[in-house]
Amino acid sequence: MFDIAAEIEKLSIVLYPHPSLRHQAKAIRRVDVELRNIIARMFDLMYEHRGVGLAATQVNIPLRLFIVNPSGRRGEGQESVFINPVVSRPRGNDEDEEGCLSLPGIYGNVVRSKTIRVNAYDLTGKEVDQEFTGFEARIIQHETDHLNGMLFIDRLSEGALRELEDGISELVVDFESRQRTGAIPANESLAKRLGDLESRYC
Repeated sequence: MFDIAAEIEKLSIVLYPHPSLRHQAKAIRRVDVELRNIIARMFDLMYEHRGVGLAATQVNIPLRLFIVNPSGRRGEGQESVFINPVVSRPRGNDEDEEGCLSLPGIYGNVVRSKTIRVNAYDLTGKEVDQEFTGFEARIIQHETDHLNGMLFIDRLSEGALRELEDGISELVVDFESRQRTGAIPANESLAKRLGDLESRYC
């Protein structure tokens, strides 16, 4: 039987090329105590790793939600939870450097829309219908990409990606080594876990 409480205790940020990072997250149909605990743990992990946003797929949870705090520090800035987000009305373009907690040490310049509209729900079930601009808009677009199985490196030019090949290859070698030794479950076990979570919440 699937033990959600045990899964929450083991939550950690998965690193490239973990298959969860390419998973198309599914819409959430219910919010329960365990999901709230998952989100609380996500905030812990985000602050621990000095991030400003974290998508559920980055902790091997196949659900359409992400968290944001542009300050990156607990007790500062504005914490936000976005459930089933839809991004629309992009305006303007802006290029800036991005990194990712699932791709440590990898950075590249990414073009994003400067202003966006977001429709979503927060943790209380209240509808979010808001315009975001600048850094917050960039974070939201980055995290929304995660929910669609896309990483910021997918948006880089071929030349920029070639410059990062060594670092990316190191992540691949490390992941494959850890999977061979059993430190990371086989892909079949990971797929079953995702399926169990989707059955519970989607």
